[in-house]
Amino acid sequence: MTFKRRLSLFRPKTGVDQGAFEANRRLVDDINRRGILRGTLSLGGLVMLTGCEAGHDGAINSALRAVSELNDSVQAALFRPDHLAPTYSADQVLRPPRFNAFYGIDDVEAVDAKDWKLELAGSIATKKAWTLDDIYALPRQEMIIKHICVEGWDYIGQWAGVNLRSFLERVGADTKARYVAFKCADDYTGSIDMATALHPQTLLATHYAGEPLGDPYGFPLRLRTATKLGYKNPKWITAIEVTNVKPGGYWEDRGFNWFGGI
Repeated sequence: MTFKRRLSLFRPKTGVDQGAFEANRRLVDDINRRGILRGTLSLGGLVMLTGCEAGHDGAINSALRAVSELNDSVQAALFRPDHLAPTYSADQVLRPPRFNAFYGIDDVEAVDAKDWKLELAGSIATKKAWTLDDIYALPRQEMIIKHICVEGWDYIGQWAGVNLRSFLERVGADTKARYVAFKCADDYTGSIDMATALHPQTLLATHYAGEPLGDPYGFPLRLRTATKLGYKNPKWITAIEVTNVKPGGYWEDRGFNWFGGI
């Protein structure tokens, strides 16, 4: 089966940007005609595509960006909003969870629970800031799922917290908007598609293995979704925005795939 034929199987569902999908598909079709995608998409192949020298970063980055955006469209088209990821037993849970961030564990700055607030912005009816006591007072959901890092490692974790869909509905968020974005106490930013935000296994996690999250692991609030790679799960969350403008993210702005699904 040719790449073009395989791609035709993944036409986007309603809500996916059909125009962007088709534009990026035409570019990838052109790459395929030049023989680049018959093997591995390489820097040399992209030089062939753009007709530029390797130092012409703009043309090469445009081609890479188009391929990445096409990949996002395909992943979004394949995403099943009610399909549940595998769950595991309590005896398989790693205690404590593995630390990961864009800096070392010794550089974590503790969040003061007394001063912490969750700010809300964008297409949300009730933008009252939430305290930690407010969050803890909400019904709690628990799940034991696998955390998968883009670096190739994983672990099984036991997470509990507020179902994100329930929280968004409680604050009057527009759940027909396209994106949910997050800001964090350590200046990390992240974002997910609304379908993932509404997935039944997406939490605003407050607890791990029955205990409140510790400082190194995202206290007091972190996103935990069973359908995304680790970098799509920001920690130390301080703000949530619902928007139709596609947000970036700390790693996404550095070239990582935006959809980041598994």
